[in-house]
Amino acid sequence: VQLLASGGGLVQPGGSLRLSCVASGSIFSANSMAWYRQAPGKQREFVAAVGSRGTTNYPNSVKGRFTISRDNTKNTIYLQMNSLKPEDTGVYYCNRAPWDNPLPSWGQGTQVTVSS
Repeated sequence: VQLLASGGGLVQPGGSLRLSCVASGSIFSANSMAWYRQAPGKQREFVAAVGSRGTTNYPNSVKGRFTISRDNTKNTIYLQMNSLKPEDTGVYYCNRAPWDNPLPSWGQGTQVTVSS
């Protein structure tokens, strides 16, 4: 199973980015999927999750600014990030949701840098 995240880049504070993650295999079919991020020197943290039927979950730090979605026909999840802040900087990864047994292999992730 592979998890391929893309769409990161350098953006100014207040800007937007859209991340995509394609998963191989049958990982999508019955699992909640999620985005995570890891800032330099910090532990990986949960950013957003979407259930198999579209139910979403966000921590307070991104609620109202980030939107997660999924397309099961393409084995792809997305993360629309608006009103970005410098503290959103980090490497963003996708995997199963924290409560759905994340895979041990996280893939390379995609770098997001929010800076003026």
